[in-house]
Amino acid sequence: MTTITCLKYGADQEQIPYRPYPGDLGEKIKNTISLKFWQEWLALQTMIINENHLSPIEPEHRKILEEKMHAFLFEGEDITPEGYSEG
Repeated sequence: MTTITCLKYGADQEQIPYRPYPGDLGEKIKNTISLKFWQEWLALQTMIINENHLSPIEPEHRKILEEKMHAFLFEGEDITPEGYSEG
C-alpha cells in the first residue's frame, strides 16, 4: 500500500491506486487526496447528481460537478445539496 499526506486526513493515508480524474487535476488528486477522502467525494457526488438531476454526459453538468469537486476536496467547502437531510 502506498501512502500519502492527505489534505483532510494528514500523513500516512492510503493513496488512490489509480488516477481518478483526467489530466493534471487527476494527478493532483492522486497525490494529495487519500482513498478515504476520495470515496467520501464519490458518495457526495452521487447525492449531488441525484438531488440536482444532473447527467455526467452533459458538458455543463460535468463542469458543475468539477467545480463542486474542487470546492469539496481543495477548499473544504460543505457542498451538501440544500435541503438534504439523511434519513
